[in-house]
This record gives sequence, structure tokens and C-alpha cells, in this order.
Amino acid sequence: MDIFDKIAKHMGPIGQHQKWSHGYFSFPKLEGEIAPHMQFKGKEHLVWSLNNYLGLANHPEVRKADEEAAAQYGMAYPMGARMMSGNSKFHEQLEQELAAFVGKPDAFLLNYGYQGMVSIIDTLVDRNDVIVYDAESHACIIDGLRLHMGKRFVYKHNDIESARKQLERATKLTQESGGGILLITEGVFGMSGAQGKLKEIVDLKKEFEFRILVDDAHGFGTMGKTGAGTHEAQDCIDGIDVYFGTFAKSMAGIGAFVASTEEITNFLRYNMRSQTFAKALPMPMVIGLLKRLELLKSRPELKDKLWEIAMTLQKGLRERGFDLGVTDSVVTPVFLKGELSDATALTFDLRENYGIFCSIVVYPVIPKGMIELRLIPTAVHTLEDVQRTLDAFSEVAEKLENGYYKENQFATA
Repeated sequence: MDIFDKIAKHMGPIGQHQKWSHGYFSFPKLEGEIAPHMQFKGKEHLVWSLNNYLGLANHPEVRKADEEAAAQYGMAYPMGARMMSGNSKFHEQLEQELAAFVGKPDAFLLNYGYQGMVSIIDTLVDRNDVIVYDAESHACIIDGLRLHMGKRFVYKHNDIESARKQLERATKLTQESGGGILLITEGVFGMSGAQGKLKEIVDLKKEFEFRILVDDAHGFGTMGKTGAGTHEAQDCIDGIDVYFGTFAKSMAGIGAFVASTEEITNFLRYNMRSQTFAKALPMPMVIGLLKRLELLKSRPELKDKLWEIAMTLQKGLRERGFDLGVTDSVVTPVFLKGELSDATALTFDLRENYGIFCSIVVYPVIPKGMIELRLIPTAVHTLEDVQRTLDAFSEVAEKLENGYYKENQFATA
């Protein structure tokens, strides 16, 4: 079969008669925080798809720090990889502050979150090691696993008994190979909003010898008393061997970091090929991230506001009969029954007729016949935004149940 024919077959109904309408957002030039009301194709929309948990994306102090750093250094410096000519005292300061905040001895900056996780996995294990991982791990973890030349075993999502069985299998193999075991899970699963069972996984160390790598992209800044992450929320900081967080969510920036012992982070510094041969994070980003981290630590009211919005939204949706699955974080998934054509029509209706923009998730990420609308609350949403969204969701859910979207196929171009 021709490669283009394979692509057309793989695309299915989307490739045949559907088209996602992306359009473009225009961001208001505000002196204060970015509001979740934005222009999309010339119309104002209330947006629930911004990875801006704490509202730092356009915070005035952040904007000032970014502006001053850009004016002083430009967007290019430092001109080189960290190991060559790309290091600075600010890069090292950010690493030290991040490590202290998440409760680890040392940290290492990464240029990107997705690529960072792929490279961490590739660097930490060799063909003699075995990886045990959660079935609903993020795509960056899955792609990292594909680079692993050794064995890997998957356990049922958040199922500790299943994890135990896979650790038993892994232990038998490593006893023969002389390798080790790396268990990978997430702090907060981005699609379902469920917390990974970190504390229970740590407890398995009493039975098995293994190390734990946690991807806490959605937990860093949102979970725990201080916002240090899901391992803080579950009181198991010391049990997590390698902690990974991104700047793309709570920090409203670019890049990521990995935190562990000095020995492990130094090993990663000198062995992660994606970082060794890559230009260092530009100075304005690093200095801007220092300001973001300062605000994250010193302004607990931002996290408090985020949780107020999230809990009000989730409570209201549940009271109206919506299925939110098992979320126990601020990530708010709404599960509905319907086909792909229903999903595209419903989201188009929400966007064009109710002025609400949110992410849509369909098969194969979730089972056929299901639709997930994923809402990302932020500290800059308001209670009025929540009420408007609850009313709109009630109306479109009724339309879906009554077959309105099957009878009225919107032009989604």
C-alpha cells in the first residue's frame, strides 16, 4: 500500500469528511494577568485550554523580568551548550532553587519537557535494565520506552496489585541480567486528572528493589501544601528517586527540569545527548523562570484561587449529573457518550454559539463511543466564568442526548 494511502486510511472519518478548525488566538495586551477571554477568529471566547494554572503567563512582575532580561541579554545568549560556553550563574541558581523547592539535593535544567522525559529514560537505563510503567503514561514516556533496548512491563493504570506482579517479573529478569528496575508513573495524569498512587508505589520498595521516576508536569506548582508537587501532597518526597517537572504549566514558560541526588543529576548532565548537544536555555527565559518560581513560592494565594475555581467548577458539573471520572486534581475532564461526528459538532457549537473553547479528546485516547471535554482551570478564571460554563454545558449535553448533533452537522471548516 502506498504510504499516502496508509495515512488516508489511518485518518479515517477525519481525513474523509471532517476538518479540525484551529484558527488563531490573539492575546490582549494587558498590563495585568492574561484573562481567559481571548479573540478567536475575531470573536471573543472564554478559554479552558490554557496551560496557565497560576496565571503567571502575563503577570506584571513576570513581564517586567522577561522584558528587562531580554533588553540586557537579547534572546540569543548564552551562545552554546551548557558544557561548552552556555552556562551562567543564573542557570545554576535556577537549578539550586528548583532542587530545594521539590526536596531534592540537585536539579538539571532541560530545554523541553517532552524531549526531556524521552531523554531521561534513554539515559538512565541500558539493555540489562527493566522498565515497569503505568498503562496510561503520557506520550513522552511511551516514546522514551521505545528507545529502551531492554525489557519493559506495563501495569494496569493506578493498579498497585498489577504493579506488584510486573515488579515480580522484572525482578526475575534482573536477577539474571544483573540490571536494575525503573518504575515510571505520573504525579497527576493529564487526561483523567487522577493522581498517581505515589505513596503506595513507594511502599512497594519494602518488597522489591527498584527506583521511581515521576513525571509531575501537572502536579508541580498545583499539588501539595507549598505547591512543590504530588510527592509533597502524598508525603513521600524522599521515596521518589527522580522527579521531573515542566515549566509549561504552572510556570507558564518553556523548558523543564529533573531533580534527584547529585550523583544522578551529574550523570544526566554529562550523558543526556539531547542536552549535551543542544544550545542552553536563553538568558531571558532563565531569569524569567527565576521570577516565576519566586512568585510560585511567595504567592500561595495564586494556588488557592486555582483550587477555588477548580473545586467550584467540578462541584457544579457533578451536581448537574456530569461524569468527571476519578479526578482528584485541578484537571477537569467531562465524559460524554457520542461518536466522532457528535464530538466535532458539539465543540463547534460550544465555540461558535456559546463562546467557550475547550480541548476535545476522542478515540483512540479514550474508548470508542466516548467524548472527553478537558477543562484546565486557572487562577485567572472567575466564578462568573464557571457559572457561564456550567450553563452552557447543561445545554449542549441536552442537545447531545436528544440527537441534535446527529441532525445538525455543523460546517467545521
